[in-house]
Amino acid sequence: MVDETTIPEDDRPVILLVEDEALTIMDLGDVLEDGGYETVQCASAERALSILEARPDICGLITDVELSGKVNGFDLANSVAEARPQLPIVIVSGRAAPDPERMPPGARFIARPCTGEDILDQLKRLLPC
Repeated sequence: MVDETTIPEDDRPVILLVEDEALTIMDLGDVLEDGGYETVQCASAERALSILEARPDICGLITDVELSGKVNGFDLANSVAEARPQLPIVIVSGRAAPDPERMPPGARFIARPCTGEDILDQLKRLLPC
């Protein structure tokens, strides 16, 4: 995992991973890093938005729907889609359904249970980098 504000020195694509379950974020972070990505990790949408502002090198977002803080993953994804319309977004949830009204254009929804590899495969399909 790289620091939230420092741009890494290697040229691996950077993915912002937003999840408030510690084991889930660690496991998924490992899968993404083994898959060739750097990850910046946080537990809330509010923190994710500030990281995105500070890190123009982030080239993808993976978010859970239920997050700590006041903003959920759907709202985060829509805010990100407005601010950075070309950024690939993957939304993951074991509880919420992919409500078409709440999904930003081009975002993908993955229902849990799923594996980290399932999420990595979906991300690779979306990413230009």
